[in-house]
Amino acid sequence: MIDAHQHFWKLARGDYGWLTPDLAPLYRDFLPGDLDPLRRAANIEASVLVQAAATSDETRFLLEIAEATPWVAGVVGWVDLEAPDAADQLAALAERPVLRGIRPMIQDIADPDWMLSPALDAPLRALPELGLRFDALVKPPHLANLARLLERHPGLRVVIDHGGKPDIRAGVFQGWAEDMTRLARDTDCCCKLSGLVTEAAQDWTDEALRPYVDHLLERFGPERLVWGSDWPVVELAGGYAAWRAASLRLLRGLDASARAGVLGGNARRFYGLPVPSEPQAKETR
Repeated sequence: MIDAHQHFWKLARGDYGWLTPDLAPLYRDFLPGDLDPLRRAANIEASVLVQAAATSDETRFLLEIAEATPWVAGVVGWVDLEAPDAADQLAALAERPVLRGIRPMIQDIADPDWMLSPALDAPLRALPELGLRFDALVKPPHLANLARLLERHPGLRVVIDHGGKPDIRAGVFQGWAEDMTRLARDTDCCCKLSGLVTEAAQDWTDEALRPYVDHLLERFGPERLVWGSDWPVVELAGGYAAWRAASLRLLRGLDASARAGVLGGNARRFYGLPVPSEPQAKETR
């Protein structure tokens, strides 16, 4: 089992612009020792560590953590894709095997057309050549442009973070559902089953989440969905264990093979994560 979306941060680093004291449950350091007991209790074998700051310094910080933490199987980092040397930066970072992808923080960029800028073409073409994936941190207003981006770059391997962030709290379904249907039908992108509880009301229930989860399952199929905790952000909406338990209930209708894919196998294939080595057979004497 793999957690395909989690974060670490250290406040003293000072580059988390979105992380302010009013987010009290999150306003402290979160490091491997904090997640380890939670992932062990959930039988999570490995995780994918995802950037939370739009700086190259944070990416290097995450790579160092991953290289020192056996159960962190991959890192999704950040590069300034508009920089003239962005492709060279990507090539240098890709020399570290634990880097598996890049995530621009599209949801925080004011221009909804940013992802279609010609300045991004060269680095986006470089990603598949370097074996790197693209995490699309988008909201519903970005989904139509994401479809256009994938038409322009059909070789880009993309996963949509947090189910495309539907407004579950307000009960908005149409629009999001149609755009996600189009992306699932017309592209080969994957989608993360993560981050949904923080888009729902504080007292969310399985039934509030179910229409959105069922739509993603129906359109993408269980073979293109990957489960993630979005820890520690999930602590704003019930916590790791509550979201994990709800996920298992919502996936109960799948057969064992399909459920295993959503909970780990699909993430391993999408990110190209290493397969754990088989235990060495003991020599008999």
